Formats: sequence, C-alpha cells, structure tokens
Amino acid sequence: MITSTTRQQSPVSHSTTAKWWSKDTVAIVTGANKGIGYALVKWFAKLGLTVVLTARDQSKGLEAMDSLKVLGLDHNVRFCQLDISDPVSISSFVSWFRSGFNSFDILLNNAAVSFNPMGKNSIDYADEAINTNYYGTKRFTDAMLPLFRRSSSIARILNISSRLGTLDKLKNQQMKSILGDKEKLNEDRIETVVSEFLQNVAEGRWTTAGWPEIWTDYSVSKLALNAYSQVLARRYKGVVSVNCFCPGFTQTSMTAGKGNHSADDAAEMAAAIALLPPWCLTTGKFYAASTTRGMISKL
Repeated sequence: MITSTTRQQSPVSHSTTAKWWSKDTVAIVTGANKGIGYALVKWFAKLGLTVVLTARDQSKGLEAMDSLKVLGLDHNVRFCQLDISDPVSISSFVSWFRSGFNSFDILLNNAAVSFNPMGKNSIDYADEAINTNYYGTKRFTDAMLPLFRRSSSIARILNISSRLGTLDKLKNQQMKSILGDKEKLNEDRIETVVSEFLQNVAEGRWTTAGWPEIWTDYSVSKLALNAYSQVLARRYKGVVSVNCFCPGFTQTSMTAGKGNHSADDAAEMAAAIALLPPWCLTTGKFYAASTTRGMISKL
C-alpha cells in the first residue's frame, strides 16, 4: 500500500530524448478544460501525440478547444463531453470513442472536485466528492480498460491524486489495516472503508473517527483512488502501467490560484511520468512533486 514514509529519487527525466511515441499514440485526459488537465493536453499536443480532451461542461470544453486553436495546437486534439460522475455520460463517451478510434495508449485521470475553499473543511458534499473522485474515476477506467492498445510500449494510466490521501493521514487503525494489507487489498476492502466513512458522515461521527483532518471528503476520495490504483497495478502488471501523481500545491481554481508552482509546471512533471520509456516504466508508484527535490517517488 502507498505510504509517505519511504522515499526515493524518481526515474523521471524532464527531457524527451527517449521518444517512443508518435502521432498514432492516443492519450485521453479527463477534466481538461482548465488547470492541470488543460496544461497536459497542451504538452501532449506539443509533443505530437493525438489527444482526446474531455470536460464535464460542453461549452467550457469547446472554449478550451478554441484556446488550443489560437496556440496552433488543435490539429491532433479531439473533444468529447464527459462527466465521470454520470454512468450514462461514460457510456456515451465509450460509444463516441469506439466510433473514431480503435484503441488508445494513455489515460490521464485528472477530473476531480473539491467543495471546500482553502482553509475550510466541510463534509456537506461528501457523497458528491466520493462519487466523482473515486467511483467516477473507477467506473470510467473500468469502462476504458478493454480499449487499451496491446503493444511493446505498454499502456499507461496516471491518476492525478494527492498526498492528502496517503495512509499516514488516516488515524483510524481499523480502516488503516484494511487498506494497508497489500496482499489482500481489493475493491471490496476499499468499499468497506468508503462505506464506513460515509456512514460516519451520516451519523455525524466523522470528526472523531480518525479520518484525515484536512479536506476530509476529498482526502478520503483520494485515499480510495490510491488504493484502487494499487489493485489495478497488481492485476495488470506487465500489461498496463498504473501510477499516481500528486502535483503538490499548484496554482489552480481548486486552490483559488494559490500555490508553489503553475499548472504548466505540474503538467510537465505528469507528462514526464506518463511518457516514461518502456524500459524504465514503473507501476504501482505514487509520485509527488517536491519544491526542494523535484520529483520523488513514494513506495
């Protein structure tokens, strides 16, 4: 399971000298009309990949496409509306994708919500946060897994996550032991933890039950996502690489524009992980941006 106690220097290089991709390499980026998602689309487009930009809001997605056109980066970018919290929207996206593509190579799960402003910790929308950040990402990933290209470059999933969702933030020892058993970890165990959290919220006991203390609902949703990433990494080892990346305190709408670095900076690091050469591609890792050491990997 992912913890924040063991760290090593990441194999990620910011250079693109070991290029293995081409215009036939297809990357899907969710939540890409702004922030890190939009910056990732720009990076991939600049590097010559074919990119599918998704956004929950159709009009905002089209605005993002207009912005890419101004930058001269729209030639290899396609847009499709996608709300990962809505199973019907996911089904529509899969149908749309099948009509225009045979397969794809990279999935950047970036779409997420937080209903708490900086410095606040409300759980008024805990169900929505969990449904989007965990269940939505899981449903969309599960729906797209059959469409990954089988190739020597190995398919890749990179889940944009958060250090707020690492195990050391969880003080509930029972829940911690359920997620911390690497060999037994599965979707049922994750479901047990998520259900317990939502039950504690419904009963008004969440503040004393040992859950993360900062942005609690968001943190639990990322805790579940990190665990699910570990399950996928083990299940598809050698077929699909599955890693997580915490961009750190980034200047986006979620942080009200505050942060230590820009969305473009965070996207550059995320793109470097997603585009690792096949011979040094990792799986089951949790990468985190560090303002002092660049990129670190938590095991």
